Amino acid sequence: MKTLFYGFILTFIVVKGDEPPCKNPSLSSVSGDSVKNKSPCSGDLIFDEDFDSFDLSRWQHEITLSGGGNWEFQYYANNRSNSYVENGTLHIRPTLLSDDFGEKFLWSGTLDLNAGTLADACTDPSFYGCVRAGTGLNFLNPVRSARIRTAESFSFRYGRVKFRARTPSGDWLWPAVWLMPRYSVYGKWPSSGEIDLLEARGNRNLTNTQGTNVGTQQISNTLHWGPYNEANRWSKTHFEYNDPKGFNTDFHDYEFIWTPSYITFNVDGEEIGSVTPPSGGFWELGGFDSATTDNPWKGASNMAPFDQEFYIIINLAVGGISFFDDSFVNQGGKPWSNKSPVAFRDFWRKKEQWLPTWNMTDDSTHLVLDYIKVFAL
Repeated sequence: MKTLFYGFILTFIVVKGDEPPCKNPSLSSVSGDSVKNKSPCSGDLIFDEDFDSFDLSRWQHEITLSGGGNWEFQYYANNRSNSYVENGTLHIRPTLLSDDFGEKFLWSGTLDLNAGTLADACTDPSFYGCVRAGTGLNFLNPVRSARIRTAESFSFRYGRVKFRARTPSGDWLWPAVWLMPRYSVYGKWPSSGEIDLLEARGNRNLTNTQGTNVGTQQISNTLHWGPYNEANRWSKTHFEYNDPKGFNTDFHDYEFIWTPSYITFNVDGEEIGSVTPPSGGFWELGGFDSATTDNPWKGASNMAPFDQEFYIIINLAVGGISFFDDSFVNQGGKPWSNKSPVAFRDFWRKKEQWLPTWNMTDDSTHLVLDYIKVFAL
């Protein structure tokens, strides 16, 4: 009997899906439309901004008069006089309200930042942030500037941030590059934290009581954290670095390393400061054990509140009642007291002291960034 064998050809169809798993999976988490790689391996570039163009879907402008809770003297707007990209660099610069509406407008006009379109709407109503009327005592914010952020397009947890920047020169200018929590998981500021990657002052000759230059020759890095505002323990995680050449004369390289166990700040390849919380986390580091308030980070990791996703902010502020201490000594003295109820008016009335230090004909008053990149941990 003849036996017939039927051969069957089995065909395997390979459907291409995700890339093969990483040999070194990333510890980072990322969110947003501007994420370069949503499933990164360790070391992968997850946010890449070279400022070849000004992508306003990536960078959202804050529009407010609020002054960041510090009663700063600028207001923020979406205006290409204050924020723009040129020759592959981001520029944020201050302009004067009096140049737009005349000086009398400061004490007789009204600034209304409300708008009908989403992109132009006031973003922060706190501290009379959307509408203000100038009076003989309460002058309007005399300076217009810009503050941009990635709150709606990119946020991340853990990673390595690198950026290259030149700080501005001009009395009482306050540039900053920093991170804020996307979701405020642990409650309102400072319970959910703040990470300052770069802060500086534009005064060329500003010194503290010890004679140290705290103006253009100094930059600082700070973590803000605490169960409530008055218990902010920022001074335990604050670092300063001085360069006699100044940070306003050339670009410098900044690096921020954020891991599940420590945070490190570097400038031009040199470590400026590092924070490794103890076993009891930032609650123990802050010495809150005897506090009557609840621990907002109870049950979270040792890095809480710095164990959640944060987004990027870049801005140029002016003055205010916190960053420029009344003890600072400067040519002509500080134009206002931080305790003055009419600090805006005091600042403007002494413009002959500070305005000549703002060279409005070149880019020396600008905060300038060459790039900012984020790499997965």
